[in-house]
Amino acid sequence: MFDFVDGSAQSHEQGQRARKLFAAVVLAALDDAIADDKKYGNGPEQIARWARSRDGREVLSCAGIDPNERVVQGLMTFVAAGVRTSVALSREESERRQAAAAAAEAEAA
Repeated sequence: MFDFVDGSAQSHEQGQRARKLFAAVVLAALDDAIADDKKYGNGPEQIARWARSRDGREVLSCAGIDPNERVVQGLMTFVAAGVRTSVALSREESERRQAAAAAAEAEAA
C-alpha cells in the first residue's frame, strides 16, 4: 500500500519537474521572439508561427498550456509589449504595474 503511494508521489513530482522544464522552454521562446522584435520587428509573427507549429503546440501542451488561438494571441501581445520574461515575472515589475493601475484608477475617479 505505502509503496504505491510513494510511487505515485514520486511520479507526480517528476511530472511537475517536467512541466516546469517545458514552461522554461516557453519563456525562452518568448525572450527569443522579443529579441527578434527589437532587432527585426517581427517578434509577434515569430512567436505565433512557433506556437502554431507542431513542436510549439507540443511544448505548450507539456508545459500545461492549452495551445489554442487565444493563447497564441496572448503570446503575440506579450511579445509586442517588449517586456522580457525575467522582468515581467519579477516582483518589482508587478509592484510597478499595480502602482500604475492604482494611479490610473485614482486619476479616473
